[in-house]
Amino acid sequence: MRGPVRERTRWLVVVVFAMAMAWLEAATVYDLRVLVDRVEPYQTNPLPMPGVLGRVELVREAATLVMLCAVGILAGRTGLARASYAAVAFGVWDVFYYVFLRAISGWPRSLFDWDILFLLPLPWWGPVLAPVLIAALMIVGGTLAVHSVAERRATRLTPVLSGLQWLGAALALYVFMADALGAVRDGRDVRTVLPQTFDWPMFSIAFALMAAPVGRSLWRLRPGPGLRPADDVAVGVVGCDRPELL
Repeated sequence: MRGPVRERTRWLVVVVFAMAMAWLEAATVYDLRVLVDRVEPYQTNPLPMPGVLGRVELVREAATLVMLCAVGILAGRTGLARASYAAVAFGVWDVFYYVFLRAISGWPRSLFDWDILFLLPLPWWGPVLAPVLIAALMIVGGTLAVHSVAERRATRLTPVLSGLQWLGAALALYVFMADALGAVRDGRDVRTVLPQTFDWPMFSIAFALMAAPVGRSLWRLRPGPGLRPADDVAVGVVGCDRPELL
């Protein structure tokens, strides 16, 4: 029993760390948006950050990813566990970023408000609901993976499921950056792009593909004839298909 208890403690520490990072992110973004008068990002000239300010923001975003990956590396003892904890950290950070930003600034007013989600390598645009759904999937998938590793019952993610998950991630990235990619193709400044519509059908396909391994894991957890809830679970974290155990 020590393994599962230890993993629950690690999971809780990772979640608390991610929530603290979410507050820091929300406060930093709020300060920046007040500085450039863009508390609500969906307006003309959404990225007025010329010169050093824009470069600093790009490095800050990269540093955020490094910290989220680092906490996963520190929390896990195997490749699968590290990626799973990093997925949990990223998901919790992203969800609570919006929770705290709403508490600080009153924005977003709804889950369908447009937001600039990320700036690397190009600006990502989407309704708040889209990244929140992916974040929730990462929390569920990462938690299932951590639990299965702790119980020593993780099974290999099949090449088909792994490929579907990667394809879904690539499609989601395309949907988020479609307008910026169009601007690059047309020779326009990506900082001035304001998307008009979000491709929900394509995003839904991408989300379903990314969710396939998680859905399989949840399906295997159900009690049934000859299958106990504690039987093998196929874990699904993007980029992880190895069955190492603690």
